[in-house]
Amino acid sequence: TTLFRSPAASYWLFRTEDEEYESRLEIDNWVAALEQADSAGVDVVNTSLGYTEFDDSSQNFTYADLNGRTARNSLAAVYAARRGMLLVNSAGNEGDDSWHYISTPADADSVLTVGSVSANRLISTFSSFGPTADNRIKPDICAMGTNSALINVFGQIAYASGTSFSGPIMAGAATSLWQALPTQTNVALMELIKSHADRYTSPDNQYGFGIPDVWASFNSVVSNHEVMSRNEPIRYYPNPVSN
Repeated sequence: TTLFRSPAASYWLFRTEDEEYESRLEIDNWVAALEQADSAGVDVVNTSLGYTEFDDSSQNFTYADLNGRTARNSLAAVYAARRGMLLVNSAGNEGDDSWHYISTPADADSVLTVGSVSANRLISTFSSFGPTADNRIKPDICAMGTNSALINVFGQIAYASGTSFSGPIMAGAATSLWQALPTQTNVALMELIKSHADRYTSPDNQYGFGIPDVWASFNSVVSNHEVMSRNEPIRYYPNPVSN
């Protein structure tokens, strides 16, 4: 687990995976964790899990199922977003496999799906991509997931690669932005992040809308507020004036 720390944040950690097997029961575990997170008042959910294949192949999802409205975890993510939560999900690490697509719940339209780039801003070869089955852009954005700095289980600085690192980095950045702009809704925050990414005008299904500029997102709102706050009567002194 990596954490990009937001100064005023506190954390709930949920474990929903069973390492002994892969089945759709783990999806139900994730949904249960999401429900409890909602009950606890959690604002931002970061998940580095994705599901398409299981030990029992009859349970597997097909590409047609990746429409954001089929898998139970994708549906739960939509409901959670409607309740005001911001869900950040790693895109997955199958970009250079025969199955190169994102997984569930990253296919949901209400989830901020995060791909991976390197320090030179190029897409990581392992980063999963879209589109979704209903032809929506995915991932939504990208963050650094190749040789990302992290703290390992021994408390030491280390480096590792995967969208399991780009996702938490973006979740931390989004949380910090939300802390700075507390009146924004989760939907508005997602749009702010995407609209100030470097490929917003020409998105694709590897980079999504690109690499966000969170500082620009913040300044776009603050500047508008400053302009609005100046909408007040102007008083001249002295009155009358001369020269």
